[in-house]
Amino acid sequence: MGGVKQEQADPPASKDSQHTDNAQEENQSTSQPVKKRGWPKGKKRKKVLPNGPKAPVTGYVRFLNERREHIRALHPDLPFPEITKRLGAEWSRLAPHDKQRYLDEAERDKMQYARELKEYQKSEAYQITCAKVQDKRIKREELTSVIINANSSGSTGFKNSDLTTRFDVPIFTEEFLDQNKAREAELRRLRKANVEFEEQNAVLQKHIADMFSAKERLEAELGQDELRTQALQRHLQAIKQTLLNSLATVPLPGTGETPSIGTLDSYLSRLSSALESRPHEHRALVLKLQELLPHLDSEESQARWTSREIQHVRVTEGSECEKHHHSRARQSAMLGTGLHV
Repeated sequence: MGGVKQEQADPPASKDSQHTDNAQEENQSTSQPVKKRGWPKGKKRKKVLPNGPKAPVTGYVRFLNERREHIRALHPDLPFPEITKRLGAEWSRLAPHDKQRYLDEAERDKMQYARELKEYQKSEAYQITCAKVQDKRIKREELTSVIINANSSGSTGFKNSDLTTRFDVPIFTEEFLDQNKAREAELRRLRKANVEFEEQNAVLQKHIADMFSAKERLEAELGQDELRTQALQRHLQAIKQTLLNSLATVPLPGTGETPSIGTLDSYLSRLSSALESRPHEHRALVLKLQELLPHLDSEESQARWTSREIQHVRVTEGSECEKHHHSRARQSAMLGTGLHV
């Protein structure tokens, strides 16, 4: 792979120089063992994109791949470095037009690779891969920064040589400083947002406390209203019972009906109509009602302090309280008519 850039056609060598080179190669191969060469110093490997298009090879590599199996079939005992050496010599002796065939194929593959790579870089898989690589790089930088800070403060026993061998991350570069600035800006933004959220939380907590106090106040008022309503209900029943006791001996003209707890309203309505329509015919009834009037007035004077409560019962109790009000009005009208007569 060291000859990737060897794509130009070499000038044809003379027979004498070729013979001399072959003799020198045979002497070197017999006198010294073949050394394994590593990756060239200062040269970085190209990153392989997962799920991406396969990178093309040069014309020289295409020639090696095509001829290697042939040489291996002819000389099965030759090691791999020796086969590569012979193929390199064969490539040097190759005619320019034969070399150009491999170079043209490599150029077509290179153009095809460029098109496929451009399409791949637009795909979602490429974006996900770049994001993962960026996350890994940030994590390595954070870990390196933490270890360097710990080493400078003397809290760990790592040596600088250990850090150099374990972490090969470029620090204090422009990209590294830009990343730190971005992180600081993000932290400032988060702190500001946290302060705003705390202020909103305090306002909401105060609002919740006010709502709880208002709820407790309304519940207390509701309890008082319920007690007042119960008292008014008892007073209303007492008034009805007083009317029943007072009018129990007063039969309704024409029917002789006496009032009951369920027919009190209708009884008072019909009694008022009878007295208003024919007052002279029911003079005895009017006199009897006049005898009962002082008793009703005493009951009314005892219940006078509850006039507001009766109004409250009329609102809360609805039709029942309205019926009671109308019955009292009819009774007053009836008594007033009798007194007038």
